[in-house]
Amino acid sequence: MTDDPTSDPGVPPVRSLLFVPANREDRIRKALASEADAVAIDLESATPEGRLGEARAIVRRVLGERAAQAGGAERAAHGSAGTRPATGALRPAVLVRVHEARSPEQAQDLEAAVSRALLGVLLPQVVDAGDVVATDEALGRAEAAAGVELGSTRIMPLVESANAVRTAFEIATASERVAYMGGATGRGGDLARSLGYRFSDAGLETLFLRSKVLVDVRAAGVPNPITGLFSRVDDLEALRAFALQSRDLGYEGLMTIHPSQVPIANAVFSPSAEELAEWRRIIDAMAEAERRGEGAIRLDGRLVDAAHAKTARQQLARARRLGLA
Repeated sequence: MTDDPTSDPGVPPVRSLLFVPANREDRIRKALASEADAVAIDLESATPEGRLGEARAIVRRVLGERAAQAGGAERAAHGSAGTRPATGALRPAVLVRVHEARSPEQAQDLEAAVSRALLGVLLPQVVDAGDVVATDEALGRAEAAAGVELGSTRIMPLVESANAVRTAFEIATASERVAYMGGATGRGGDLARSLGYRFSDAGLETLFLRSKVLVDVRAAGVPNPITGLFSRVDDLEALRAFALQSRDLGYEGLMTIHPSQVPIANAVFSPSAEELAEWRRIIDAMAEAERRGEGAIRLDGRLVDAAHAKTARQQLARARRLGLA
């Protein structure tokens, strides 16, 4: 991982990750036409076991179409018939939630999903770093079979157990493929069952979980920490408050389960006009100060130095990748 995670073109920024069942092609296509930064096609928990074959066929068909579209867009942009489509070139980017590393179903999921149009896989039920290592190796085999560049498919480990929370740093550093990761917070879900917390809109019961996992993920150099879920689709104000709290902690995106949640996630995890102006002001002021031989200055009533300018440049780089600066 690089010191500046925004510099990796293979990790597009994701503010909103919208989940859809893999066996519902109509919902998948609706999600792909939404404003979500990324869509998570769920072959695991949201697909009935008896519909897995049908769901994998849908995944294969949809991703095949996306790969063709991405190739056309690349050729139009570069004028080269031989240009390889860039992973995630089309928005929303596509991830697929596959079965856990210990499941015999995972290999079939990867066979259906791995393609040039796939940004990455969501890995559920992670117990420890070994699950990520095993999935990394399985992805390598699937990439070779599909003719996809080795190592190009990303992994988003899902933190859904007490041990995953405890060993989040080891999980995040288990593979260079890990590019998205964060603390899961769903009401009554796997992590709630593992730990026994009771969900509230205030989010205090998951504040430590989100904070602990975020520190581990950031220390591991994972570019885009994503948290969530907020399962109450009828209370968008509570969702906004939860998203704001997570953004204040340092997360860059939110897992969502309904299209109505996407605009809020995008807005909360986007810099405001005031923030953009402040970052530019800091950079310009520090550049002028350096020309005067000064290492720290007072700006807008507070002390500003080289560290603040570095943070401002990094935030502006992310804003540019979001098309906002």
